[in-house]
Amino acid sequence: MDDVVLIEHPLVQHKLTLMRRKDTSTNDFRRLLNEISTLMAYEVLHDMPMQPITIETPLETMTANVIDGKKVVFASLLRAGTGIVDGMLTVVPGARVGHIGLYRDPKTRVAIEYYFKMPGELSERDVVVADPMLATGNSAVAAVDRIKEYSPRSIKFVCLLTCPEGIAALHDAHPDVPIFTAAVDRGLDENGYIVPGIGDAGDRIFGTT
Repeated sequence: MDDVVLIEHPLVQHKLTLMRRKDTSTNDFRRLLNEISTLMAYEVLHDMPMQPITIETPLETMTANVIDGKKVVFASLLRAGTGIVDGMLTVVPGARVGHIGLYRDPKTRVAIEYYFKMPGELSERDVVVADPMLATGNSAVAAVDRIKEYSPRSIKFVCLLTCPEGIAALHDAHPDVPIFTAAVDRGLDENGYIVPGIGDAGDRIFGTT
């Protein structure tokens, strides 16, 4: 699939399998999400811009590259996206963080915004939008719509799971936004949930029902 990066590293796939199990505890689910997000960051951020700086090693002066983490924005789709962002902040602690609050209308499945807060000067930043599930794609499309109003340098979307319907919806609306995921599942059930999936990621992260 064009512009869909499937992260198949054995550690990622192992942890995802553990997360799928219905008897995985809230504590273990949360820990696994943090770990898998940290691992996925390696691939998601593979093309981060670098800049040379001068440093002193124990032996001599040299020029070496560093990333500018402050130019990266992790945009969390509330509430479940926070779990992915927390893991990625482990490896890029200098990143800025934005929050986008959306809920799905139970009848129409349309995404309705209730909160939007992003760092300033997005035109100079690269945005990684995070949500564990890319299901119907409505929330992802709405989030990217809003972010594009501020003309960031680039936008990526990262999720644990997606399905053909979610990929099609996001890429129909935003063909320039690559998707990074650990799995492409079979499809959606009658309620718009990914199957076989992992259930409701937000409920499993926070221990709610």
